[in-house]
Amino acid sequence: MSMRIEINDLNVYYGKFLAVEGVSMDIAPRSVTAFIGPSGCGKSTLIRTLNRMHEVIPGAYVDGEVLVDGNNLYGPGVDPVSVRRQIGMVFQRPNPFPTMSIRDNVLAGVKLNNRRISKSDADDLVEKSLRGANLWEEVKDRLDKPGSGISGGQQQRLCIARTIAVEPEVILMDEPCSALDPISTLAIEDLIEELKSEYTIVIVTHNMQQASRVSDMTAFFNIAGTGMPGKLIEYDATEKMFSNPSVKATEDYVSGKFG
Repeated sequence: MSMRIEINDLNVYYGKFLAVEGVSMDIAPRSVTAFIGPSGCGKSTLIRTLNRMHEVIPGAYVDGEVLVDGNNLYGPGVDPVSVRRQIGMVFQRPNPFPTMSIRDNVLAGVKLNNRRISKSDADDLVEKSLRGANLWEEVKDRLDKPGSGISGGQQQRLCIARTIAVEPEVILMDEPCSALDPISTLAIEDLIEELKSEYTIVIVTHNMQQASRVSDMTAFFNIAGTGMPGKLIEYDATEKMFSNPSVKATEDYVSGKFG
């Protein structure tokens, strides 16, 4: 069961500073949505509001709604931890726990959620998650070796395995390839294509080619100037956004004229 996300008139603040203003958009289940736009326009801030990760910064809050399957993530009594279980996140830099084995890295989120799990169930989950991240064949003979001992591209797929082990419905990816070489990047892009049959995926990327390759829908964000809030300028099918955008600023950005 994959989740529809509806964002209604969302404003995101860091203390008094309005970082993102007035964003409304619907994200379809089992699709890939790319957030693009120049640095500082609120893409990473917005993606972090989708699983309440931005709240780890003191003074950060939102007004407006983020509905996942009709339930407001910011409703009274909603537990942010359960939100993050349902909506997983993969960060810009691969961040496996360096002292933990590959196996323990995959199980880290599951154990954090206090799920008791038998050894045979854990073995099955490790294999299933690593297969899901297209990493099993490469690491199956060294599951007890540290997660930091594999390449950067493998580490990022390990982080994806760790995310899918918790069985989320949505996977958020904040520039997941920006620290990776082209071959590893391609592996992650292929993986995103496979994962969307089961998950709703939102990806922030600075790479226009990547956005056009992996996403079904693209959202372009921009700011009027330094210290101004980021705004959603245009949101449409990726093919249309890259071939025939409705807004001049989008056209300038995707064609490389600024940004």
